[in-house]
Amino acid sequence: MELNEALSQISEIRRQMARGEVFRGYRSATTAFSGCVAVAVCVIQWHWPPQSLNLYLEVWLAAASVSLAVVATEMIIRCYKSESSLQREMTQIAVEQFVPCLVAGGLLTYVMLHYAWTSFWMMPGLWALLFAMGIFSSRRVLPKGTGAVGAWYLLSGLLCIVIQSSQPAVLPFPWEMALCFGVGQFLAAFVLYWNLERRHGE
Repeated sequence: MELNEALSQISEIRRQMARGEVFRGYRSATTAFSGCVAVAVCVIQWHWPPQSLNLYLEVWLAAASVSLAVVATEMIIRCYKSESSLQREMTQIAVEQFVPCLVAGGLLTYVMLHYAWTSFWMMPGLWALLFAMGIFSSRRVLPKGTGAVGAWYLLSGLLCIVIQSSQPAVLPFPWEMALCFGVGQFLAAFVLYWNLERRHGE
């Protein structure tokens, strides 16, 4: 019984240590790549506007899937190569803190598409707000300056809703995703590079 309690306490201490460390699983290159994807899709939709809400959503879901796959692949590779069990625990903590905002975003998208499609113009702003909540909930294990990234997503998401509310349309404007996620991911890439990679070269 005492052994089990001791092991449980050790596990909790390790988890608290992991929460106090800086998570290095996110990297500037893959983060900037996701920003490039957002800007590229915005440019494409600006010149060739989607003809339906479903097509608009399919394009952005594909872009999000590609970006998420690239970031997740790098995290998995770094976690696999790492010999530190603490680093693996930190990866699990970072994922647990951020996943709820992604799940909420997916569920909200489904509900808006099927039950409130006339208000779908708010989605880029709502996506940005949920993303901001994910960043704020994870910032304890992320490098300093991450709060500014979360603030950008929060403010840009609100700005998108305010601006388009004056002339709401079923399809969101292409520039909204570039404003929120293009700029936001480039800002996040800068924070990651400046705090984690500039000196250490990891």
